[in-house]
Amino acid sequence: DSGDSVSEPREWRPVIYRKCTDALWLLLFFLFWAGLMFVTGYALMAGAAERLVLGYDSFGNICGRKNTPVKGAPLSGQDMTNKKYVFFLNSCSLEMQSLKISSLSLCVSSCPQEQLNSLEDLQSFARNNGSCLCVYNLNISSYTLDPKAAELCPTLPVPPSKSFPLFNRCVPQSPECYSKYASVLIRMVNEMDVFHRILSGILAGRDTVIGLSVLALAFCFIVVLAFRFIRTLLVHILIALVVFGLLFVSGVLWWLYYDYRNDPSTELETEKENVKFLLGYAIFSTIVTVVLLSLILILRKRLQFTVQLFQIVGKIIGRIPFLLFQPLWTFLILIVFWVFWVAVLLSLGTAGTAQTTSGGQVEYRAVSGICYMAWYHFLGLIWTSEFILACQQMTIAGAVVTCYFNRNKSSPPSHPVLSSISVLFCYHLGTAIKGSFLITILRIPRIVLLYLYNVLKQKESACAKCLFKCCFCWFWCQEICLRHFNQHAYTTTAINGTNFCTSAKDAVYILAKSSAKLASITCLGDFTLFLGKVFVVCFTVFGGLMAFNYHRELQAWVVPLLLIGFFAYVMSHSFLSVFEVTLDAMFLCFAIDMETNDGSAEKPYFVDQELLVNSNDNSK
Repeated sequence: DSGDSVSEPREWRPVIYRKCTDALWLLLFFLFWAGLMFVTGYALMAGAAERLVLGYDSFGNICGRKNTPVKGAPLSGQDMTNKKYVFFLNSCSLEMQSLKISSLSLCVSSCPQEQLNSLEDLQSFARNNGSCLCVYNLNISSYTLDPKAAELCPTLPVPPSKSFPLFNRCVPQSPECYSKYASVLIRMVNEMDVFHRILSGILAGRDTVIGLSVLALAFCFIVVLAFRFIRTLLVHILIALVVFGLLFVSGVLWWLYYDYRNDPSTELETEKENVKFLLGYAIFSTIVTVVLLSLILILRKRLQFTVQLFQIVGKIIGRIPFLLFQPLWTFLILIVFWVFWVAVLLSLGTAGTAQTTSGGQVEYRAVSGICYMAWYHFLGLIWTSEFILACQQMTIAGAVVTCYFNRNKSSPPSHPVLSSISVLFCYHLGTAIKGSFLITILRIPRIVLLYLYNVLKQKESACAKCLFKCCFCWFWCQEICLRHFNQHAYTTTAINGTNFCTSAKDAVYILAKSSAKLASITCLGDFTLFLGKVFVVCFTVFGGLMAFNYHRELQAWVVPLLLIGFFAYVMSHSFLSVFEVTLDAMFLCFAIDMETNDGSAEKPYFVDQELLVNSNDNSK
């Protein structure tokens, strides 16, 4: 096949009879997912995400749910559905040993709101509120009669307490006990690894994360409608909102950094991490703002041509209206996969074996090798997400190619989207897998560099920091270029039915022969679409800043905010990729049309006359 492609000129037409491309990569992807299924099964068997979310007592019972018995622990396996809070028997004299609080803990239905001074008060509180503060095997009527009640009940007096929002613990409110309790809790959280602190932050703000995801989805719909029915006024409004969003988000980030840095109550490691991340966000946001504002000023004179360009793209999408629904299915598939991925991650983070002690209590010991499984799981997140996006790109490109190379523009092919999906799944899944794997490979060095930067940042070497940042930026630029390269390779595969490498070679050949003016048109359209993505991310992050800023206690909320920003960008990229892929595929087809045809009666152009006229006007 390769020899024929060199000796004979390429016939640039959508082929009817195809063969499977890059089948070996499809097999490799199946094997990789077999490994992911093994990690998932192990995480579900060994992990218990509820322990991180709900808390648990000293006997292995998770608060707020039914439990299964643990061998050797007679007080395990109880129904704690109505007992949602963790209560420490000696909350005023806590000690911590190896990340474990030494006090006996119980699941209770409510925390004592008033001080309890005697066993009679404990008995009265249990009868009136249904919340037993003594060990489970001690009957309420025996609180004042059993000689061992002083050992099985909390240390008197029991201070008033209220539930803590993150770990569902009863926190004492008296100044003496609270200071002791807080110091132990601060030590425990600070000595936790970053992985568990981030999980705690995500779980604590899970309602906010879900709400912000819905907000990002709403912004995506607004931007898609704006580009579908684009007019000059809408472009001005979009640019004004992007400028406002960039300036406002940068200002809010600098203000929050200043506020956190000068807050005297910043003791927890999570709060110190928030300050560091806020500084990084503020610097990055400021740089992006300056660069984008400069580009907007430079390109402002070509605004009218941008409107005409997207009106042509809108005309093509109008012939294939179901293309606008393609990102919705992609988004739903991504959401299902991300929910699955987070659930497995939480299970991995809490994977441990229950071991009983001599007193019938239960301790959870971490399982070795979890770190390697987490990295493998993280690789699955990147590769699978990129594969899903690649499938969407190939579907859109296939539909656009089918309509472009159709002589009768007034009668487009029937069901081009369904036809493109069937061709993808029958023949070209391996090509999408290979292209997404290349992006994954480029992302791995960036992640490793970021990890090494965090490990070595204590050395305070300015030269090393600069080198790390330059390498990080270089890999990021390579990834952006590879994405555009992959898109043209997918479009060429949709046309000729060739494998990834052959398609990439053919795409580079035809684009290299096209004029620089044609490339500038594509870059202008891509930049306008990028502004739409910036709009979605800016206003979603702004909503996250306002929401998370009101929940500072013990939350590494800056990392969940980064996750929200990433999700907002992926969602906006998924939705706006309809226009982006349509634009790139249209101009690749246009370059092929100009290369293989001359407009004569024997070789007429496939191109729409409106696009041909606008392209010639822009070239003048």
